[in-house]
Amino acid sequence: MMKTLSLGYSPCPNDTFIFYALVHNRIALGDLRFAAPQLEDVETLNGWALQKRLDVTKISCHALGHVLDEYCVLNAGSALGRGCGPLLVAASEMPIESLVGKKVAIPGSLTTAALLFRLFLPACTELIEMRFDTIMEAVRRREVDAGVIIHESRFTYAQQGLVCLQDLGQWWENVSGQPIPLGCIVARRSLGRDTLNQIDQAIAASIDYAFASPADCLPYIREHSQETAEEVVQSHIGLYVNEYSRDLGSEGMAAITAFLERGRQAGVLPCSGTAAQPVFRSLL
Repeated sequence: MMKTLSLGYSPCPNDTFIFYALVHNRIALGDLRFAAPQLEDVETLNGWALQKRLDVTKISCHALGHVLDEYCVLNAGSALGRGCGPLLVAASEMPIESLVGKKVAIPGSLTTAALLFRLFLPACTELIEMRFDTIMEAVRRREVDAGVIIHESRFTYAQQGLVCLQDLGQWWENVSGQPIPLGCIVARRSLGRDTLNQIDQAIAASIDYAFASPADCLPYIREHSQETAEEVVQSHIGLYVNEYSRDLGSEGMAAITAFLERGRQAGVLPCSGTAAQPVFRSLL
């Protein structure tokens, strides 16, 4: 008999959209069983992954580089794309080079946003960790000189009077030619190939259900979203749930591989040990 698996994902619309059917008994799970999901900020989930706390969890692709000894990436559930990366924002226009020596807020040290900014402006080292939904206010109050924002903030920063200094996702696309790999769903390698495949199929089926019955998912999504305006929620889902979410495919896998390699080259991610493990469930 299959043991009950622990599951974690963020309260952001893309994740609640993806997992709605799976956790509300809208799809057949066979002998899979999941405990009540843990909905937490992605940086909390990143920290839990380092602690090996959950069986299946959403994490940042940055954090992935630190946990490959325990986890592998599933084909379904990831957040990748073009034109959807973190933004570097400030209260007013300024030369980006002037941020060296100044305070820049990041949404957690293990987030993809943090690694992107470190790759983009490595000379800027005074990084202030904040929860993602507090960064815009800190920038607006000039408690920090700039901030890297993620999630729904991408759609609302201008309403706060902030300006975008750099689209970090666009920078990544320009230097790598790859879509930006933001987050992924990982599962314990020790679950075994057959169970990992079942989990992957269940997440893909949950995504299919959400696309077929979006109105059914909406109350759950809005219950947990930072922004409840329907247009913001729909824009968020439209941007972050795409063909890579249903199946990474060769292009999605190549993007994650390239991102990890640049992190290793920059000395941020480990170059041995975890780096030797196959990254993807499909390669086990």
